Amino acid sequence: MLLTHANLATFGANAPYGLVPDGAIWMVGACIQWIGRMEDVPRQARDGESMDLCGRLITPGLVDCHTHIVHAGNRAREFELRLGGATYEEVARSGGGINSTVSATREASEEDLLGSALSRVDALIAEGVTTIEIKSGYGLNIDSEIKMLRVARRIARDRSVRVVTSFLGAHAIPGEYAGRPDAYVDEVCLPALAVAADAGLVDAVDGFCEGIAFSKEQIRKVFEAAKTLGLPVKLHAEQLSNLGGTRLAAEFGALSSDHLEYATEVDVIAMARAGMVAVLLPGAFYFLRETKLPPIDTFRKHGVGMALATDCNPGSSPMTSPLLVMNMACTLFRMTPEEALAGMTLHGAQALGLSDCGKLYAGARADLAIWDVEHPAELAYRLGFNPLHKRVFAGAV
Repeated sequence: MLLTHANLATFGANAPYGLVPDGAIWMVGACIQWIGRMEDVPRQARDGESMDLCGRLITPGLVDCHTHIVHAGNRAREFELRLGGATYEEVARSGGGINSTVSATREASEEDLLGSALSRVDALIAEGVTTIEIKSGYGLNIDSEIKMLRVARRIARDRSVRVVTSFLGAHAIPGEYAGRPDAYVDEVCLPALAVAADAGLVDAVDGFCEGIAFSKEQIRKVFEAAKTLGLPVKLHAEQLSNLGGTRLAAEFGALSSDHLEYATEVDVIAMARAGMVAVLLPGAFYFLRETKLPPIDTFRKHGVGMALATDCNPGSSPMTSPLLVMNMACTLFRMTPEEALAGMTLHGAQALGLSDCGKLYAGARADLAIWDVEHPAELAYRLGFNPLHKRVFAGAV
């Protein structure tokens, strides 16, 4: 298939957005065979099927690199409580928060979890997403954590989307282990990780380093287990306070540190040295009505790539719109539209350790989004408007 007469946001190095006007992409099988200007299309590319895009924009398929999309139930009642003045921490400590979703998820069947997750996945696909990261972390016992990861793998079989899984057993301390976080790590989290890894259900290992979750020392134990298993790590860190989680993640060469509202310049320097990506989650910032901004200028200063993601979850970011994420990143965090789109493509892929997607080049996967816009800035500009024309996944339109 030859896609012709399109503006291409390649995220190459030669222009803003790596923009190639009046360009073409030749796809062979699941890969991009050739990409460039219309005037340079190879003769053999012209012999097959083609599609004239009439000046539309092609970007890499969007990458949602941080989601909790497999879960049961919702937390609309907690939303009401927070609007009445309760903080996220107060809701969590009173038995709500993550543990309320844990109860619903434990009770749900695998089929029920899959059905509810697919409705959210479909919303992401409809806005041009081709790769989704999905975390466990709402089971918090061995059987339920494995159940969540099995559902995540099934999503990739039931939909034309690439799924990357993260084991998040160190997400919260379940009620039956209240006051005994070390016992939970030793008796549930680490054994569940071993079972999941043995079953081929894990691509990376995540954790939540925060006062309402796990300490640096407890996360270190989880990361050491991941290292033994040959799995990369990432971390929820510096969202509500600064416990040094980002620097710990840097010690282990983590793929990313996520949230980061309370990250300091020392944290950012550690990320830069480790080659980490900063995953920013404006949906959670907005939904929790936070006021402490992540250090955007410091990330820029030290050359730390900024990824964006929906953080789709029932408690702090019930969002399934990557386009709205990009707008929020610009309006709330003062990122540029170019940074926002790079955050949902190039840097999103980097945050998952993927090098074959997130940008357009010969040899990359043919995961594309085709938009009814002329310029990439339009994707972050509109509110509640979806200009997706077509989505291409592994070369299939």
